[in-house]
Amino acid sequence: MKISILLPYKENFSPDYPGAVSLYVKDTTNCSKYKKYIFIYGSTMFKKKLLKNYINLPFSKEIFQSSSKIYVKNFLKEEKKNQSDIIEIHNRPSYVDIVANNSKAKIVLYFHNDPLDMNGSKSVKDRMNLFNKTEKIIFNSEWSKKRFLTNINKIYYKSKKLLVIYQSTNRTKVNLKKKQKIITFVGKLNRAKGYDIFGEAITKILNRYPDWKSVVYGDEPREKLIFTHKNLKLQGFKKHSTVLENFKRSSITVVCSRWEEPFGRTSLEASSRGCAVIISNRGGLPETVTNAIILKKLNSKNLYKSIDRLINNPVERKELQKNSIRNFYLTNEYITKKIDHYRQSILLPKQQIKLKGNKKIKILHITNFNERHNGRLFYNTGRRLNNGFVRLNHSVLTLSDRDIVSYYRSIKDFDGSKTLNNKLLEVISNYLPDLIVLGHADLVKKETLSFIRKTYPDIKIAQWFLDRMDSDWKNNKKRFLDKINYVDCSFCTTAPDILKFPKKNRIFYIPNPADESFENLKIYQKTNFKNDVFFAMSHGVHRGNLKKGKFDKREMFIEKLLNKTPNIKYDLYGMKNKQPIWADNFKQAVSQSKMGLNLSQGKSIKYYSSDRITQLIGNGLLTFIDIKTQLNKFFDNKEVIFYKSLNDLSRKIIKYSINDKLRKKIAKNGQIKYLKYFNSKVVADFIINKTFDINKKKKYFWSKM
Repeated sequence: MKISILLPYKENFSPDYPGAVSLYVKDTTNCSKYKKYIFIYGSTMFKKKLLKNYINLPFSKEIFQSSSKIYVKNFLKEEKKNQSDIIEIHNRPSYVDIVANNSKAKIVLYFHNDPLDMNGSKSVKDRMNLFNKTEKIIFNSEWSKKRFLTNINKIYYKSKKLLVIYQSTNRTKVNLKKKQKIITFVGKLNRAKGYDIFGEAITKILNRYPDWKSVVYGDEPREKLIFTHKNLKLQGFKKHSTVLENFKRSSITVVCSRWEEPFGRTSLEASSRGCAVIISNRGGLPETVTNAIILKKLNSKNLYKSIDRLINNPVERKELQKNSIRNFYLTNEYITKKIDHYRQSILLPKQQIKLKGNKKIKILHITNFNERHNGRLFYNTGRRLNNGFVRLNHSVLTLSDRDIVSYYRSIKDFDGSKTLNNKLLEVISNYLPDLIVLGHADLVKKETLSFIRKTYPDIKIAQWFLDRMDSDWKNNKKRFLDKINYVDCSFCTTAPDILKFPKKNRIFYIPNPADESFENLKIYQKTNFKNDVFFAMSHGVHRGNLKKGKFDKREMFIEKLLNKTPNIKYDLYGMKNKQPIWADNFKQAVSQSKMGLNLSQGKSIKYYSSDRITQLIGNGLLTFIDIKTQLNKFFDNKEVIFYKSLNDLSRKIIKYSINDKLRKKIAKNGQIKYLKYFNSKVVADFIINKTFDINKKKKYFWSKM
């Protein structure tokens, strides 16, 4: 892993007059496990450098050309030699476009200031451009992140691309008994930093308490704010190490900025050295310390009262000092681990999103839950799988895609897909799932999945598909493959090996799942039946009734079967002008027959069956299945009856119609096996394990075959 860090132009990466960015980069580079592979680029006039792996870029100013552009171009010349994996740009959003257009490296942008005040990130358009061209955007406070998201759609708010990583400092031993009566101020001596407020308050304090002193570090050539007192020591600019040593001696440190400081290094460092810190409630300052006095109203009077209070209450002051040290956690080591973690996640994303052990996850399940059909299609595969996820104790949120598009169609959104995709993104931003499961969700756009991939890279995506996809159903295969490159795993109810899928994709077979709360009949226990054989089909589940002029080849098969078995009483639905049945009407009808025929549309192919198989076998009905489905690899003749031809089927129907004892035994065995090995909980577990690539040694009944 090669990492290049590009500092702002003129940032002094030197112990002589270093900026906050330089100190941050120096400290976190020293602690990084990638230290040997990090190169820091900048342009400074100072000879001494903070680290050896700093490269000073040659620079010569040209007329009519931006100094920043020249600086970045010089950096890119070096990049061509090194070819970094990651380029980290600090505090210059305007550099991103130039680097992105001339390098294949992954770009990370750090904000150390207010994004809305910086060229390249002032407008929403600017910020969306940064979002699209970077792998990560790092903010030094929640306040800075919030500023970046100003007027941006809230779907971006929880994006894992946007990270808050605070500044840091080293932890050191501090002897509170050696604290002196010193009040410290560090920073630019201007109104923005509140030096005028400090000056007015401190002169009054020093007049009242002559045994106390104040030390001020900093300068400001552009603004003259002059305060004098015999106990006020103006030190000007000093080395960083000198300032840190002073914090160890100081009892109180004041950071009373007027401007919205994105973070505030002074309060961080003072807190780490056991100072009782007084801060203003501006920008990210409250995020810099765990314990401090926060000025709700910023003026010299309130600051005076706060300092006076700490001087007159040594117990409170010492408690604040103790807590500052005890609760300090923003160490260089801690922050560097966060930085190294995102670096690893960029180049090794699979490791980042591994699901460990039996962790409970959040699942967003998007399929047709048929709410608009008022319970007619309640017993569907989507609900079965949903029950499986819930029984595994995962948190599950459902989104019924077909209902949404049905409810929200309009002239502006003809098929409702725009509303669906916008709603999906908003749901994700609020719920932030670990896994998105798609079931026949055709109107979820590929662009939406691509956006989710980029914006929420930790989210896994899987899809399941029930319909057959062989030669007569090419459109179904096209639907299935439409999203194949945007999902981590795909599942179908046909054996994938016969469908000639691209080998690079992870596609697995799943059986039609049964559910103990849906398949709850034990038909084999009954003794009185109205019919011998039950068979049902439809012209499309969402239609609810037969379609005029439509013919199903299965009708020819059934007609021949009727002719061969004239003494068998059939209960047929979806043909002969007898409308299909659904929900509890279906269960009521199926319970009135001794046996059921599982006959799917088209030629029999490996493992495929419509989901009727679950309602037949799962409810304890003796079921007949074409042996060409090869489902006999999962069931034997003691559980399901397989037939080889029409003649074979007719003979077996007659045989079992009069042998109640054997029929009941086989039906019971079939139900027990189906509910044990093909239940919704097991299938849901298989989907999760394969998608997250975990529990590889775990065996599933159907995957052994």
